[in-house]
Amino acid sequence: MRYLVVGAGAVGGTVGVRLASAGRDVTLVARGAHLAAIRERGLTLRQPDEERTLRLPTVDGPGDQPLPADTVLVLTVKSQDTEAALATWVDAPVAGGGTAGERLPLLTTQNGVANESAALRLFARVHGVCVWLPATHLEPGVVVANGHPHPGMLHVGRYPSGSDDTDHAVAADLTAAGFVAPVRPDVMRWKYGKLLGNLANALQALFGRDVPDGLAERIRTEGETVLAAAGIAHTDRTEEAAERGELVQHRPVGGEQRAGGSTWQSLARGAGSAETDHLNGEIVLLGRLHGVPTPANAAVQQAVRRAVRERIPAGEFPRAELAKLLG
Repeated sequence: MRYLVVGAGAVGGTVGVRLASAGRDVTLVARGAHLAAIRERGLTLRQPDEERTLRLPTVDGPGDQPLPADTVLVLTVKSQDTEAALATWVDAPVAGGGTAGERLPLLTTQNGVANESAALRLFARVHGVCVWLPATHLEPGVVVANGHPHPGMLHVGRYPSGSDDTDHAVAADLTAAGFVAPVRPDVMRWKYGKLLGNLANALQALFGRDVPDGLAERIRTEGETVLAAAGIAHTDRTEEAAERGELVQHRPVGGEQRAGGSTWQSLARGAGSAETDHLNGEIVLLGRLHGVPTPANAAVQQAVRRAVRERIPAGEFPRAELAKLLG
């Protein structure tokens, strides 16, 4: 199989370089300064025990030639960029006839749980991936991955449920590339568990390490209450810790610990958007649908939008302003 990685940032860059290093055919999709840097000098992946730079084919969108029929699209953009990415690639022609949306498998290798349903509106073959992969992308042409001894754990399964030959083939390639890659017929249960963990991403982005006491647990409790009201199954922290074990631990790279998670990185780069509306916002949405109040998640969601809009640096949101939003 050939892999087209749509979004060569922290997750996509790590997956792309590792797959290519394992001998798989990989093309990256990037944009702006990151695209220019990769084309000029390659994509550098820095890890706890090594650094490697690969010159991989990199594009900014579909070209003039049809996609090979054995292509797997790996969607690794942030959730707020999903619809644009799907629209860009859904009608790309495929060798032998048809389009990507009709014929090619799409892996939603992303945080959040709304990407899969959005993809299924356009792509007939959608596979969810629950991502446990501590990586950072702040500098054009460079990705830092702190996972050790494995760079990450990627749970793979068919959406909405089940598994098929594509899941097993992809998992085998990811395993060859050094990842832990279990096939999960209930992959969305794992993704909802990951969603609960990701609710704290916004707090780190707003306050850095100085998160107000009890707030992380408060937003998670709201999330658990909402999922219970909606009848949505999810993994819990005990099950996740047992699964992860010592397989993916955070290690310094170049003497430095990981600076921050995905939402923190968006604020640090001044990306102009953040994924909070698809993480905490998912809990707010479900709460409104099922009559469950979610004031803490709604306040955090609003605060991150303000931080993006006013370009407040990562970790420097005024605590008093969030207190006002919380009432």
